[in-house]
Amino acid sequence: MIPTRPNIRNIRLIDFQRSFITMFGITRNTFPTLSGATAKRSNLFADAPIVISRMIAPAPDVMLQRFICIKTMGQRDSFSAKFVLPHSHLMKTDLPKSYTLRCPYCNHSLVQKKVRKQFIVHKYVNPKCSYYRNNLKKVDPEDLQDDYGKNKYKLHYIYREFQMDFFRMDLNSLPKNASSLRFSKHNSHVMSLCLTYRVNLGLSLRKTAQALKDIHGISISHQQIANYCKTAAICVKPFVDHYDYNVSNTLTADETYIKVRGVKTYIWFIMDTVSRSIIGYQVSDNRGTGPCILAMRMAFRWFKELPENFKFIADAYSAYPLAAQQFFHEYGEKFRFSITQVVGLTNDDAVSKEYRPFKQMIERLNRTYKASYRKTNGFDNIDGANYDLALWVAYYNFLRPHQTMHYQVLNDIDALHRYDTMPDKWQYLIYLGQKEILRMQQDPNCS
Repeated sequence: MIPTRPNIRNIRLIDFQRSFITMFGITRNTFPTLSGATAKRSNLFADAPIVISRMIAPAPDVMLQRFICIKTMGQRDSFSAKFVLPHSHLMKTDLPKSYTLRCPYCNHSLVQKKVRKQFIVHKYVNPKCSYYRNNLKKVDPEDLQDDYGKNKYKLHYIYREFQMDFFRMDLNSLPKNASSLRFSKHNSHVMSLCLTYRVNLGLSLRKTAQALKDIHGISISHQQIANYCKTAAICVKPFVDHYDYNVSNTLTADETYIKVRGVKTYIWFIMDTVSRSIIGYQVSDNRGTGPCILAMRMAFRWFKELPENFKFIADAYSAYPLAAQQFFHEYGEKFRFSITQVVGLTNDDAVSKEYRPFKQMIERLNRTYKASYRKTNGFDNIDGANYDLALWVAYYNFLRPHQTMHYQVLNDIDALHRYDTMPDKWQYLIYLGQKEILRMQQDPNCS
């Protein structure tokens, strides 16, 4: 015999809000809550209370069809409806409740502590939890003697419930509102001249327009130069992002800030310490874990699994360990890694002393980018920051001579040797970007 729960008869409902009846196409009013009060009138029913006449639910381990009969009882004609629910967990003596997060060590419910922009922090505060007791044994005895010495450590089990899935976001989405490469007044050579003065020499838009007027006799507005830069960034970015940099097993990362209309906006960089190439970058309006995950996804694009002796070097900012936890949670052991933290400005510990040179690489990269950004005096919107960063990364990885490489480029493309001038090289990079876009359109599995 199938075990059943007790029958429920004549339970009145209140407050049709929006979800249950609409789900089954009976009326626009929605989900009733079980109570002893009377329901409001709907568009379909007459002036009469709505009563559940019978509700029988098998035990949750038995997958059978179940139903609810709802009737109207009053002076007018009665109406009954049958709802068939396919899932056993929806048919209980009360309405569906929200899920409960539990501690994996003692199976007790977690308590919501903080609500951040991208995630919610849940914590289990019971001192009897085995996780808490084991961590308490590792605390320095001197800290336990202080009144708030334990507050220096995170002893309780903490879970962060992310509200957005940063592993499903598209890294290849191209910006909007870009002009085309069909030139009505100028040509591709003028466009490449604009890129050379704007990106290579770091001139502002208005100084670039003035240089073209004074040196080449080309009259062009600063807004047209901005449109050319935006279009070039859209074409070049896919090639820069999908280029095979032959990444090593040691990466370093850092973040810095820029100004967008006077408000701090953050730039995330991830560099390969061997080739010195920028393999991950991101612009964000916050310094949270989400943008860090997106930058890491760009850096790990070519990894099916992390190489042996993999090192990820960063500062002591908490976003990097949290992002590493999310990679392990999403991909398992293949992407399990820890952050090698270089703390502070002085070598107070052995780890900081050993890995300080790698941290200085990424700090030097920040200063190099800031030198080109400073002339812009900030950006008008975050799209402008994205366009500028994409062009600068393309220039840094493929066109800029580096002193550490004996004034050669970081990634040598043989076809670029055919061109002597920088405007011609920019045109060829745009051509390579267009080929990459066509390849991405033809490949449905391209990530």
